[in-house]
Amino acid sequence: MEPTDLRSLVQEQLVLTRRLKAQVRELKEQGRAPLAVVGAGLRLPGGLTTPDDYWSFLNGDGDATREFGEDRPGLRAVHDPRPDRPGTSYVSRAALLDDVASFDAAFFGISRREAQSLDPQQRLMLEASWEAMERAGIAIRRGERLDAGVFVGIMAAEYTDRLARGGDLTGIDPYYGTGGGHAFAAGRVSHALGLSGPAMSVDTACSSSLVALHYAAQSLRRGECRYALVGGANAIFSPELMVSLCQSRALAPDGRSKPFLAGADGYGRGEGVGALVLMRLDQAEREGRPVLAVLRGSAVNHDGASSGLTVPNGPAQQEVIRSALTDAGLRPEEVSYVEAHGTGTSLGDPIEAGALQEVYGRADRDAPLQVGSVKARLGHLEAASGVAALIKLVLMLRHGTVPAARVPEDGPLNPHVPWDSVNLEVPDRPGPWPTEARVAGVSAFGLSGTNAHALLSAPAPRPADTCGPRPGRRELVTVSARDRAALSELVDLVGDHLEHSKDLASACHTLRCGRASFAHRVATTGTDGVELAANLRTALAAGQPGEAVVGRTVTLRLTDDTSALAAGVRALAEALPGLDLGEEPGADPAAALGRALTGLGLRTVAGPARSTGYTAALEREGRPHTLLTPESDPDATFLSALAALYTAGADLDLSALRPAGTPFDPDLPTYAFQRRHYWIDEPRTGGTAGRAAAQGASEAASGADRSEITAFLHDELAAVLHAEEAVDPGAGFLEVGGDSFTAMMLLTSVEQRFGCEIELDGLDTESTVGTLVDDLADRVIEAAAAGQEASV
Repeated sequence: MEPTDLRSLVQEQLVLTRRLKAQVRELKEQGRAPLAVVGAGLRLPGGLTTPDDYWSFLNGDGDATREFGEDRPGLRAVHDPRPDRPGTSYVSRAALLDDVASFDAAFFGISRREAQSLDPQQRLMLEASWEAMERAGIAIRRGERLDAGVFVGIMAAEYTDRLARGGDLTGIDPYYGTGGGHAFAAGRVSHALGLSGPAMSVDTACSSSLVALHYAAQSLRRGECRYALVGGANAIFSPELMVSLCQSRALAPDGRSKPFLAGADGYGRGEGVGALVLMRLDQAEREGRPVLAVLRGSAVNHDGASSGLTVPNGPAQQEVIRSALTDAGLRPEEVSYVEAHGTGTSLGDPIEAGALQEVYGRADRDAPLQVGSVKARLGHLEAASGVAALIKLVLMLRHGTVPAARVPEDGPLNPHVPWDSVNLEVPDRPGPWPTEARVAGVSAFGLSGTNAHALLSAPAPRPADTCGPRPGRRELVTVSARDRAALSELVDLVGDHLEHSKDLASACHTLRCGRASFAHRVATTGTDGVELAANLRTALAAGQPGEAVVGRTVTLRLTDDTSALAAGVRALAEALPGLDLGEEPGADPAAALGRALTGLGLRTVAGPARSTGYTAALEREGRPHTLLTPESDPDATFLSALAALYTAGADLDLSALRPAGTPFDPDLPTYAFQRRHYWIDEPRTGGTAGRAAAQGASEAASGADRSEITAFLHDELAAVLHAEEAVDPGAGFLEVGGDSFTAMMLLTSVEQRFGCEIELDGLDTESTVGTLVDDLADRVIEAAAAGQEASV
């Protein structure tokens, strides 16, 4: 080989080697890519329904425990304060949710019948997930199949047990399995929100929701989904589990956890639901998502062959913490706070403190590692404890404050931990973050032996935007809901927020682009929060928004004065630079305006102006909406036209109105759910022979005319759905909560009533109720006719 050929070959190999090294480096970086927490939703004991509520609670006094109420008769029935009595529970208190029976079933397209059979954990997870996505500025449009995964920690489903308690099985219907099965906790969220990513429910007992976070992080880094909903759910109904935990002396008699305290005597149970939205940090920053915290790394392991399945294993806890540090690329001394598992048991707390000391305490630290556990205030939420701790940690990192982990009334610290010789501190008063860089860990150790640890940090400060909205810029604000009552409530909530908003552009951008649009709508414009709030309330009171629906095509009427039109388009481009109006000299202003309207989601056909009072206008159903005039401010007129079109039902894409660099607002009020009571009393007693049997013998279809058949079908559909009023024939079958189970039960009723068998195949469940009933009536009549011919 010639020297020149050899040199060329070596050079090629060097280039290839560098390329391969770069690819390896890129893959490693992708596997450890930081993830942003961009939204949160919650339902926690003590009436906590928003992150602000939770933060106020964490910085307040007291705890969330209360006596078992009348809605928990099974738990009350087994209570006996004497701990040595078999078959009883010595606990009468827990941290309970205020209302687990109420739910906005109609919002999620769930029938009353299904909602009653639906485990409250699933109901609450739906609402918390929706709110988390809204706070992230992610508009949920179900038909678009958003690329989002769902990862839910859940360990018990006790609500549906009451349907079979006492041996009476007559209350069991097709919704029994889907209402309580663990798999449906995640699957139902994906179905209801139209999400296409992985959906999995995780059960590792008390570490379930933190393990779910670990799986979500892996899925995001592998590119399996763009967004990930991480949740946890826990509800306390079962007297059997309560008795079992008391028989093992796992629970504190007063129902309260006392982490790291001398008085630790077991854990206090709690219930609740939480959800977080995560995505890759680089993508979140590009999309202007609210980066509340950054997930740096996580790890999961198991105790292995320890001294007992349910006994904590200190070395395993050390291993999982070290693995999480490696995944995050962090040194132990960089972590200044740990949200501990901290159940408050005399055995578990010293083991956990020892593990923290071995990994974090022995590092070269400038200050002791601060340690706390929300279980002291909120109770142990079991499968949801990890997500409750995560949301607390996100709030701490966002605010830069460490709440008190104990108060003087709690008494001394656990004497089994050598506090004088460990580099750990359980703060007894709130204070600022102990170090300049805010980095923290969170632990969850499952009773099953599965351990999890995650590391988070505060986001980097957002750089000051030099291209923000000009002072006094006019804003367009949009609000919508599924019904008038929800719209009215939401307008009040949004109005209050706008009046006090420090970033009006962010709030308005979030309302325009970070919320789904529903049929009942109102929109308006204004230059400050007070004006916007007042105009919203005035617009709501002025009529019945959402009754009219704009067609996809409107007429764009333009003046024949080209110079006036060009001047108006130039002024509009200056006022709203995000619009695609072009800047080429000599460009056609009519074409530029048409292109901008197309970008906003409007289809236009050109037409001459019908008035000299405007330069450009959009006309629908003979009514003009002025876009430009020679005299008025171009943005005021243009945005007012968009407000009118939106209110009338136009499907607009308003992202072009976002001022450069404007982020989504995570603190805006979320949807105003209109909750109603859905509940099956406990225990269910007695039995019935069934609805169909009570009706007596079947009636031949040949003996009924079409009107009688359709009337029966409408009535029966309402009965199957457990609807409290007649079902609207014009509503979609799926909208009213219909599904394949509903259709099957309806066909069973038809067979019992008319004695004819109708196949489910071919029944169009995506049609309206009226269309489906008409089709079914035709089939009944055809089946009856066929039966008569066969009998001749």
